[in-house]
Amino acid sequence: MCADKTEVTPDYKDTLNLPKTDFPMRAGLPKREPAWLERWEQIGVYDRLRAKEGRQPFVLHDGPPYANGHLHIGHALNKTIKDMIVRSHQMMGFDSRYVPGWDCHGLPIEWKIEEQYRKKGKNKDAVPVIEFRQECRKFAEGWIDIQREEFKRLGITGNWPNPYITMDFHAEAVIAEEFMKFLMNGTLYQGSKPVMWSPVEKTALAEAEVEYHDKESFTIWVKFKVAEPADHKLAGAHVVIWTTTPWTMPSNKAVVYGEDIAYGLYEVTGTPDECWVNVGDKYLLADNLAADVFKRARLSEDQYTRVADVPASDLAGIGLTHPFAGAEGGNGEWDDIRDFRAADFVTDTEGTGFVHCAPSHGMEEFELYRDLGMLEQVITYNVMDDGGFRADLPFFGGKYILNRKGGEGDANTAIINKLVEVGGLMARGKIKHSYPHSWRSKAPIIYRNTPQWFAGVDRKLDDGMGEHGDTIRERALRSIDELVKWTPQTGRNRLHSMIENRPDWVLSRQRAWGVPLTCFTKKGALPTDADYLLRNDEVNARITAAFEENGADVWYEEGFKAKVLDGIVAPDDYEQVFDVLDVWFDSGSTHAFVLRDREDGTEDGIADVYMEGTDQHRGWFHSSLLQASATKGRAPYRNVVTHGFTLDEKGMKMSKSLGNTIVPEAVIKQYGADILRLWVAQTDYTADQRIGPEILKGTADSYRRLRNTMRFMLGSLGDFSEDQRVEPSEMPELEQWVLHRLAELDHTVKAGYKAFDFNGVWQAIFNFATVDLSAFYFDIRKDTLYCDGDTLNARAARTVLDILFHRLTTWLAPILVFTMEEVWLERFPGDDSSVHLIDMPDTPRDWINEPLAAKWAKVRQARRVVTAALEVQRTDKVIGASLEAAPVVHVREAEVLAALETVNFADVCITSDVQLTGDPSPAEAYRLPEIEGVSVVFEKAEGEKCQRCWKILPDVGGHSHPGTCARCSSALDS
Repeated sequence: MCADKTEVTPDYKDTLNLPKTDFPMRAGLPKREPAWLERWEQIGVYDRLRAKEGRQPFVLHDGPPYANGHLHIGHALNKTIKDMIVRSHQMMGFDSRYVPGWDCHGLPIEWKIEEQYRKKGKNKDAVPVIEFRQECRKFAEGWIDIQREEFKRLGITGNWPNPYITMDFHAEAVIAEEFMKFLMNGTLYQGSKPVMWSPVEKTALAEAEVEYHDKESFTIWVKFKVAEPADHKLAGAHVVIWTTTPWTMPSNKAVVYGEDIAYGLYEVTGTPDECWVNVGDKYLLADNLAADVFKRARLSEDQYTRVADVPASDLAGIGLTHPFAGAEGGNGEWDDIRDFRAADFVTDTEGTGFVHCAPSHGMEEFELYRDLGMLEQVITYNVMDDGGFRADLPFFGGKYILNRKGGEGDANTAIINKLVEVGGLMARGKIKHSYPHSWRSKAPIIYRNTPQWFAGVDRKLDDGMGEHGDTIRERALRSIDELVKWTPQTGRNRLHSMIENRPDWVLSRQRAWGVPLTCFTKKGALPTDADYLLRNDEVNARITAAFEENGADVWYEEGFKAKVLDGIVAPDDYEQVFDVLDVWFDSGSTHAFVLRDREDGTEDGIADVYMEGTDQHRGWFHSSLLQASATKGRAPYRNVVTHGFTLDEKGMKMSKSLGNTIVPEAVIKQYGADILRLWVAQTDYTADQRIGPEILKGTADSYRRLRNTMRFMLGSLGDFSEDQRVEPSEMPELEQWVLHRLAELDHTVKAGYKAFDFNGVWQAIFNFATVDLSAFYFDIRKDTLYCDGDTLNARAARTVLDILFHRLTTWLAPILVFTMEEVWLERFPGDDSSVHLIDMPDTPRDWINEPLAAKWAKVRQARRVVTAALEVQRTDKVIGASLEAAPVVHVREAEVLAALETVNFADVCITSDVQLTGDPSPAEAYRLPEIEGVSVVFEKAEGEKCQRCWKILPDVGGHSHPGTCARCSSALDS
């Protein structure tokens, strides 16, 4: 009797081992991340990691951000890279410590308090200095609390309850102590030389405090008459100089020429209607530049002629007169003859071939006359600290180079007008050029000769630490070349060049908020005298102790000088210095009070890593290197890692005026901190990075793809237990191939983390997760995981998934700190559970199987041809799914055919059947041009569709469970 054809096939859906997990597809990171932050704080993750014993310390020393505003995207990039370094090394088995810090002294904070005073009509100079400093301290404290929470929201791990702060009493004591080492080792001296000076802020600046912007400047061509000797053949002719700083003309003391430049004497033969030259005037000019100069003076080529060669030897011994010489009302200020000599910095590529010298306002001129022993004759003090001319300077007293906001003052115009009046001007114009500005006030700076305190970088140090050189410069250069590894290597070249060519370090600032230069000078002595500076160990110890107890404010207390000098020297014989230290000295000294003094520092006071932006080659990397070279004898770091700047999607610098800024808070609010962290990992941070809405969308898409990979693993491991574990040697080839890839990837990931290559780590993991796993291994093994019973293949697959889980979560935890915690807790919940307490597992090297990998590379190539051929049939609607196919695969190479015959190639291709043949490929067979020797002839699968696994097989319906294949029927019986 025939079976009833109307019998209903059972619904086998509930018999499948489908993934089960509560892990959501939608992350909801903005709302969920704060709870994980709170949880980490409650269970004390950072402290528990510090309690792990027997680990080699690894310390990233934090370059302190400045405590004066909300975080910008550069902060987020910087701190996230640091966090990835710290977390990855911890999970690779180190005791990876991170002490966050803040820079608190300096002009930006002082400037903010002054602004508050101005709004209230309050005069800063009328406020007691200690009261003013306490206002600055309070301001910094407020911003530290704000920034701390903003950094924590990014998922940054560290010793947040106990950071280092440069205005803490101990820090101030150590900074002073480190300064006094300069005092005692002979590198400290007081000198008067041109320094970069901010008239708006009334203080000297270091190179690291200067940035360059375009500026429009006056440019003038000025006549200096040859006056001595009176019988010289050039007497009465004019030497012409060119300058973009007319305000320096009142301070001119000389003109210099180049010994190798070809000069000529030119005579004016005609003039236009309006000009500042006369027929018969004779001018000395470099031949290469003469035509341009006369063009600037509005003369055509037929209005001047070259009348004589003037070799440089003819210029020796000439004296010049300043254009203001003899001017009525000048009171003799400029009547002295101006020096005229050769100098090696003169060129004939721009200007006139002659350079006017105001040694008080130019370093090359200063050094020239210093080396000649003539500084006393050429140094002037015409410009005051606010950029105004001294009140008694004829014609220009009280004129300002810049106005209060940094714009053009009235000095340049007044000087140009006076030059016109006295007949000293040949031409004038304007030029747009790159010009130094204060990075804080954004106002232009000037070079100004002032008494300042310097650290001599070439002075010999007699301190017993000469292993790497006898001077600061020698030690710094040798550290760069021999003791430090640079990421990227270009960082080495940049800093080496800076150190090699830098002048002495200007340590002093004429401000109030900072650590004072704790030294005393002898009244009546000269800076060159041996006893000018008081050098006394007991005095130094008293200062340090006072700072340790009450902070640097005590320096300003009445009677402090007498207190520390009493019984050692007569206090009335000494002056107390009230300048404050360059804030870069503060941050450059942090190695001493963080790495050296703290329990979570290092034994030798040297950090494993300093990591900052590329601007810190002239900033923190630079000052730390100089400071430590003087006080430790070497660099305070072993690795220096540098990141670039953050730009918008078009590669433009971000600015509020352009409206292209990306604020970390806004990104976190929309996407979550993990997306921002992932953006960091996806970039090559060693170059400039771009960020914007479209880039963040792409980052979020990559995140979703990875999240789906993790979700699949979680769902498939829900009922996994240790008794299901299969040894690698017993696993099918496909699982052994996954282990091989894992072993390869383990090496790549850990080497990448050690090299701080997070982009390389992310790309390797992401490609593995999406290409090797989701698109290949998971795709193939879904059938086994869903449909098999308790088979070796199913147990081996789950074992591999478990192995994958532990590695992917720990490998990715330094990058996606919140998401990997969520993934971990989904599988291993518990009050004390956290992926961040786990190390990256050791991966056996014997999982590497190169012959197996080579074989499966061939299998995957053949699979690509099959899946591409089936996609054509799906697109043409011949089939709806690959299980409807049973393709014939023609394989030309016997080795490849043998490889395919030893695997279940139908399962690999996710077809119901496959026929492999070495027969010649028919013309109509499908081929991929890039994969030779494999072609596919499409055939439909024969048989019925299994109602449980959906394969189309001939045996479906012939087993104890209706509508099933043999495999599914057996699974239902087990």
